[in-house]
Amino acid sequence: MSTDADRLPQFVVAGAPKAGTTALHAALATHPGLYLSPVKEPKYYLTDGRPPPRAGQRGPGDAHSAREWIWRREDYLRLFDGAPPGTVRGESTPFYLHDRAAQRRLAADVPGIRVIAIVRDPVDRAWSNWVHLRADGLEPEADFATAVSLEERRVADGWAPFWHYRGLGRYGEQLRDLYAVLPRSQVLLLRYRQLVDTPRATLDRVSDFLGVEPGVAHTVAPENVKPHVADTARYRALSRVARAGAALGAYAPPQVWRQVSRPLLAALHAGRTPRPPLPVEVRRAVLAPLLPDIALLEELTGESFDDWRRDTGRGDFRSRRPVQA
Repeated sequence: MSTDADRLPQFVVAGAPKAGTTALHAALATHPGLYLSPVKEPKYYLTDGRPPPRAGQRGPGDAHSAREWIWRREDYLRLFDGAPPGTVRGESTPFYLHDRAAQRRLAADVPGIRVIAIVRDPVDRAWSNWVHLRADGLEPEADFATAVSLEERRVADGWAPFWHYRGLGRYGEQLRDLYAVLPRSQVLLLRYRQLVDTPRATLDRVSDFLGVEPGVAHTVAPENVKPHVADTARYRALSRVARAGAALGAYAPPQVWRQVSRPLLAALHAGRTPRPPLPVEVRRAVLAPLLPDIALLEELTGESFDDWRRDTGRGDFRSRRPVQA
């Protein structure tokens, strides 16, 4: 008879959001020695065996999103029942890196868990996060810098973690706390640019870390790159509908709202425009409070992240080309 230990994940891709976790999940799923949960972000360890608290569902779309969380233990264990014998089981929930309670729950439940943490230039990450929420019609603030300035108020008001533009990019603090509950040997820190610029070598490094054959996993076309949508009268009208619909979606099964919302998202994305460069003065203002955390990350890892201090970011997955096995 199988036990919980035989059904739990042996590794997680733990972060950060908008740092390539979806791409890495898809790439690892191509490896026959690995089994990735069919639900990409179950968010189980964000919960304590109870439904997500209402206090964290107060931003646009948050309550609808919370309905997708898998919080019942048996439902979570069932995600791994399809794993062929001998495969290494894993799942990807990027918020595990940011959520300290999730770190502790994970370490206590699966002491031998291997954690893959992907970090990205924190301003680029925040910018991509804002573009994502704007593309879905959920972010009501049309100015990125203003949206970032609202973060503390929104956190205090109970908006979900995906609205934490700067907070999700404080990797030094997150990694410091993760190292307090897990040995460093069980944590693999990757940079987003490694996945973009040297995917084959990076996937081999991940394969070695997980104890499976290198040279097998391969990248696939990116699926989670959202378009930049211009702030037009049409966009504003559609986004109001999207926010209202997401609020109503909190009372319907998630798959129902996803199906109903597809034409609306298509209409929103029809207004896509080339993503403009982030003004230098905005980048500097968003970056300034994060500089001590970058220094902490460097101290923890012994690596330089000085490229994050520059006045220009590195962009998104548009430069990436699929690499075949």
